[in-house]
Amino acid sequence: EAVLEHVRGVGDVVSGYAGGSAADAHYADVSSERTGHAEAIRIRFDPRRISYSKLLDIYFTVAHDPTQVNRQGPDTGPSYRSAIFPTNLAQKRIAQSAIAGLKATKRFTRPIATRIESGTFYPAEAEHQEYVRKHPRSPYVVVNDLPKLKKLKRDHAELWKG
Repeated sequence: EAVLEHVRGVGDVVSGYAGGSAADAHYADVSSERTGHAEAIRIRFDPRRISYSKLLDIYFTVAHDPTQVNRQGPDTGPSYRSAIFPTNLAQKRIAQSAIAGLKATKRFTRPIATRIESGTFYPAEAEHQEYVRKHPRSPYVVVNDLPKLKKLKRDHAELWKG
């Protein structure tokens, strides 16, 4: 969430869950790792200012490790799987192309684990929104999120929205 909300052209980023049902789209249930949800974000962006493929590039190279299976950093379980939930056919095709490109370039030493999935997005509870802004000194944020923000600012300075 924190990385993408600092990208020019992105208007809104909401933390939530995708890939499961509405009935159990709640943190306590999703954390059980039995609901089928992935922790996800919904991004609203202006395609005249930033392309979907550029957002995917930032996702793969700054915000997320596309080689981790059921894991992101210290977080483990199927809800932390590497997945993209396109909202239309054009996004699905762009995501397929981006994943194929990652595989072809061999940019990563491990296999690409990212899957393209379908499913409804459900916003997370209020305490999970804007987590980095609310908890900038939390050890989790300092170790896992702040380095990603620095990398975004360094590697994509032209897109940095402070």
